[in-house]
Amino acid sequence: MNNLSTLPPGALSNLHFLQELMLQNNRLTQIPSEALQSLRNLQSLPAPSVSPGDGCGDKRQTPAASLQPPAPLLSDGLLSLQQMSTPERKRLDANHISTVPPGCFEGLSALRHLWLDDNLLTHVPVRALASLTSLQAVTFALNRISHIPDYSFANLSSLVVLHLHNNRISSLGEKCFDGLQSLETLDLNYNSLSEFPIAIRALTNLKELAFHSNNIQSIPEHAFIGNPSLLAIFFYNNPIKFVGKSAFQNLPELRTLTLNGATDLSEFPNLTGTHNLESLAVTGASIRSLPNSICEMLPNLHVLDLSYNQIHHLPSFSGCEKIQKIDMNHNEIQEVLADTFQDLSMLRSLDLAWNKLRSVDPLAFSYLPSLTKLDLTSNALSSLPELGLPGLTHLRLAGNDGLLQLLSPQKFPSLRVLEVPYAFQCCAFLFCEKQDSGDTKEMNSLRRKDTGIISNQEEPEFGEFFLELEENPKPVPSIQCSPAPGPFQPCDHLFGSWLIRSSVWAIVLLSVSCNALLLVTIFLSPTVKSSAKQLVGLLASANLLTGLCSGALAVADTLTFASFAKYGALWESGVGCKLVAFLSVFSTEAAVFLLTAVTVEQGLLLCHLKAAADARVPAKVKAKVRLVSGLCFLLAAAVACLPLLRVGEYGANSLCLPMPSGESSSAGFSVTVVLLNSLCYLAMTVTHVRLHCQQGKAKGRLAEDCLDCCWVKHVARLLFTDCLLFFPVAFLSFAGLLNFAFVSAEVVKSIVLVVVPLPACMNPLLYMLLNPHFKEDLSCLCSPKGNCLAGEAEVAEKSCDSTQSLVTETSEAPDSAWPSQQSLACAAEHCPLSHC
Repeated sequence: MNNLSTLPPGALSNLHFLQELMLQNNRLTQIPSEALQSLRNLQSLPAPSVSPGDGCGDKRQTPAASLQPPAPLLSDGLLSLQQMSTPERKRLDANHISTVPPGCFEGLSALRHLWLDDNLLTHVPVRALASLTSLQAVTFALNRISHIPDYSFANLSSLVVLHLHNNRISSLGEKCFDGLQSLETLDLNYNSLSEFPIAIRALTNLKELAFHSNNIQSIPEHAFIGNPSLLAIFFYNNPIKFVGKSAFQNLPELRTLTLNGATDLSEFPNLTGTHNLESLAVTGASIRSLPNSICEMLPNLHVLDLSYNQIHHLPSFSGCEKIQKIDMNHNEIQEVLADTFQDLSMLRSLDLAWNKLRSVDPLAFSYLPSLTKLDLTSNALSSLPELGLPGLTHLRLAGNDGLLQLLSPQKFPSLRVLEVPYAFQCCAFLFCEKQDSGDTKEMNSLRRKDTGIISNQEEPEFGEFFLELEENPKPVPSIQCSPAPGPFQPCDHLFGSWLIRSSVWAIVLLSVSCNALLLVTIFLSPTVKSSAKQLVGLLASANLLTGLCSGALAVADTLTFASFAKYGALWESGVGCKLVAFLSVFSTEAAVFLLTAVTVEQGLLLCHLKAAADARVPAKVKAKVRLVSGLCFLLAAAVACLPLLRVGEYGANSLCLPMPSGESSSAGFSVTVVLLNSLCYLAMTVTHVRLHCQQGKAKGRLAEDCLDCCWVKHVARLLFTDCLLFFPVAFLSFAGLLNFAFVSAEVVKSIVLVVVPLPACMNPLLYMLLNPHFKEDLSCLCSPKGNCLAGEAEVAEKSCDSTQSLVTETSEAPDSAWPSQQSLACAAEHCPLSHC
């Protein structure tokens, strides 16, 4: 770069032996032809950076570019400067040449390499190239050429490399490559070709052909019949839908064949005569079956990739003795027979992921001594053959939900990367102690921990890095296994600690016994059953169900004590786990909705009593309350059904419940439930504030106030207690959504097991200890019926003394459980105003 603006005609006249002239990155607008006339030995001329216009001057200016000697074709269409074999070669680009006039290269008969890439050419300079009979390599890449006419390179019989990539070529003359008898490399990548270039049939010595990233939609029959010397063909990133069955026949030198996305290709291509093929990839097609003679056709095959097809059955590959990698993922294969991969002594990688495999013969992998990578992800396997897999370093089994089998570390001594359906299957590989060759202890003797010790990595090649870590003196796991065990998928104990275990059992015993007693006293006692009492009874039934669900988890922890890994997969995938989770969510939500109904009912009933003290309760009140309770249970069932509709997931962990720190759907479910419950608690709080305000203004006006006072105070206690216990659950859900790191998995587990079911224990205790109705119901239930009725009459008489001036008419209490307001006021169960 010298910022030259002119080149005098005689400036180079004495340099008779000059072989390479570099004038790039200057400010030359013209090169006089006289300046180059004496350079008879010039072999390489990089094109200078001239202004847009003709590359040559008024007579014979020569805007040529230096090319390297013939080199292998690279995928990006560029020739590397580092590959140049002689110091006379140099790469040059980014000029502004738009035309090359005829006769421009006269006198340069020794020129072998011409580089005109990254210019503004719109056509091939046919007449200008006619005099360059010694040219061996030329590039017109990165120009604006749209058509290659016939006989464009007719005189270039010595040309070996031709680059035409990154142009706008949409059509080729049928004889455009005639005369190129020596051409070995042709690059047509990144153009606009819509039809297969049949002109290549004239290139009998062609070895590398690339026309990827075009718009070619079909490859005709016998497409390469004139190119028997082809070594590699690259035509990916074309919307190819049809491929002639005989398109790749009789190519004995072909080593690599890659065909992607030929959706109309339903039969395996006929490769007769292409027996030296080493790498074959036909992906994204519609191939349904493979010929039984595939190994006879391709005895030298090393890599076979037939992923993303519709293959149902695999033939025997026993004749492919040199094959090293087979990729059959995303097909419809249902079984692997004993002879499918028989005697493939060099096979190192086998990928059968995302198929429909249901059965694998116990001897299917026993003939693969070199196998190191086996991928069976997302199939329908229920068992895995372990015979013949001691050399495996990578084993992927995730997505086989029916695979409950525990793997033995002794049968996989070389394993470094393991992906399994359930975290419990990793427990046997955690810090597995080195044992003698004859020692085969059971998994119970292995050291295991409930915390996540194994990192869950997604990079498929992380195993090689892990091998290097073994040389580190620090103690590290010898295997990368996922999903990793942790508090929600433990190896030894479901509950983990004795503190949690004892707390859960205490909650279970108290909630079941107290709620059962409460139900008996409310529904079997002969005392008056008001609407609030019946709703509290239904609340007790929901709390009882919550206690039973916690009891089911406690029983599971007891039955699998110190050996949960053996049964964890069966528990998570079983119906019992999902049923416990469904009933737990249902009962918890039903309790919140019923408490809301009690609160709202108290507010409405108190207002009704103030408005008309002597009015009867409507006969439809009982039906309305039944309707309200039915709606509460229906809404709770709808919330519990959300995970069945993929909003959250039951059975994703050993506690079976959707966790706020789990997948996005589980976190969304948790947040939705928390927001819904928050709305209910807000409505209850507002209703209770109004209730107390109204009761305070009207206190002393009517004796019926005492009827509601006991229930109002009881519901207030329930609201305060349940709302207080709801705060950590709400915080936990939002912390999981925001990925707060300070909330550990152990804390989440403790809250789920202890705090969430705690209201089921506290609600009945509050009723039994602080509500006078429980004592009255219990005494009536335990005493003879006559004494209970006499006691009620006495209480009613005392209660009615204070209301005789306000009551003008007395009527008997109807047989229905919903008496009149008058009888309710007189039969209030020991709830004098002093209790309020």
